[in-house]
Amino acid sequence: MSSTGRPATLRITEIFHSLQGETSRSGLPTVFVRLTGCPLRCSWCDTEYAFTGGTTRSLDEILAEVAGYQCPTVCVTGGEPLSQKNCQPLLTALCDAGHSVSLETSGALDIADVDPRVSRIVDLKAPGSGEEARNLLSNIPLLTPHDELKLVIASEADYEWARARIAEHHLTERCPVLLAPVQGQLKPADLAAWILRDRLPVRMQVQLHKIIWGNEPGR
Repeated sequence: MSSTGRPATLRITEIFHSLQGETSRSGLPTVFVRLTGCPLRCSWCDTEYAFTGGTTRSLDEILAEVAGYQCPTVCVTGGEPLSQKNCQPLLTALCDAGHSVSLETSGALDIADVDPRVSRIVDLKAPGSGEEARNLLSNIPLLTPHDELKLVIASEADYEWARARIAEHHLTERCPVLLAPVQGQLKPADLAAWILRDRLPVRMQVQLHKIIWGNEPGR
C-alpha cells in the first residue's frame, strides 16, 4: 500500500527474463524489472525507449509476474528507477520475497534509503555522457562492498577523468569499480590496454547481452 492507503503502483516499461549482461553478476539468469522515466539524457544512452510510455502496474502484479519466472536473481533498472517514489517499496518487497536484488541507478539521485539488502549499482557519469554535473557525490560515502560503482567510458579523456576520480575518492577501497566502453565509440581493446598499462584495480566489463542478442530491447 502507498502512504495514501491505495495500492502502490509503478510505471513499467518491461519485465523480462534474460542473462545479466553487466556487473559482477554478468551471465546470471535474471529477471529484469525496467521502470519508465529518467531525468537524465546521457549522450550514449541505449534505453531511450524507457524514457516515456510504459504501463501502470500494481506492486502485487509486478511481484506475481517476477515470481512466475522462478528465478532468484532480480535487477530493477530503467530509465532511472529511483525517479519513481514507489521504487523503494518494490525493492523491499522483492527482498522480502526472497530474491537477490540489484538496483541499477544513474548516481544522480540519493541512494541512502535503498533497502540495505539490495546491491546498489551506481553510475558515476564521465564528461562524455554530457551529464557529469548531475553526479551526486554525496552517494560515494554511502557505498559499501555490497555495492558496485560503474563508469561508462566513451574516450581516452573519459578514462583519464575516471582514473583521477578513482584516486581522488579512493573508490576501489569502498566497493568494486567497473569500467565499460561505450559500444561503437570506444574499442574494448583500447580500454583494456589503458587499464593494464596503469595497473588500475578495477573490473572491465562489456555488455554480454549485446554480444549475444545485439541491441534488441527486452534482452
